[in-house]
Amino acid sequence: MDGVLNIRKEKGYTSFDVVAKLRGILHMKKIGHTGTLDPEAEGVLPVVLGKATKLVDLLTEKQKTYEALLHLGLETDTQDMTGTVLEEKPVEVTEEEVRTVIRSFLGEQQQIPPMYSALKVDGKKLYELAREGKTVERKPRAVQFYEIEIKKIELPYVRFSVTCSKGTYIRTLCHDIGEKLQVGGCMEELERTKVGRFLKEDAVTLDEVRQKMEQGEGAELFTPL
Repeated sequence: MDGVLNIRKEKGYTSFDVVAKLRGILHMKKIGHTGTLDPEAEGVLPVVLGKATKLVDLLTEKQKTYEALLHLGLETDTQDMTGTVLEEKPVEVTEEEVRTVIRSFLGEQQQIPPMYSALKVDGKKLYELAREGKTVERKPRAVQFYEIEIKKIELPYVRFSVTCSKGTYIRTLCHDIGEKLQVGGCMEELERTKVGRFLKEDAVTLDEVRQKMEQGEGAELFTPL
């Protein structure tokens, strides 16, 4: 089986968990994913199989679209709801101020990767250092926000979708929006809805893959090379 499988990652699984489970379901070792999703995030996770593993770099270059729920007035050490609350502030901003600030992130931005991330510094992952209570300097990276659409504002919550370049941290975007509004912010929910041409509507869960394989219909799930 050489091709791409559009998996809908469910909450609670790491991207590595998905690959490990697929190795058992498909009885093959040559499997890799095309871009990490946090354990509490869900959505599109293209998985490459067999000879398609050579395409990982091409697929990770693709634009990605997410839908996120921003919680204003709350700052955590992980920039999402899994972390320790560092500060809470009253959300004394208007909807128009929120819209103006969010729109200001369109285009190229410099983003500082979060400490709780898998990026490596001197051979050690940042989240390993963070768990030891250490904070190290991270260099800002250029990221691109192609489109940001506000879906709903019910302060202190803001739901929005964003299309961005690879290497972008949406929880850092939520943190930066909160910081610019001077009330703090963190990410409450995250769903990846699109990676290149792979869409949420076409994605399948691990259980669905298992069922299709048991029924001998697994081939129809794969996008060939």
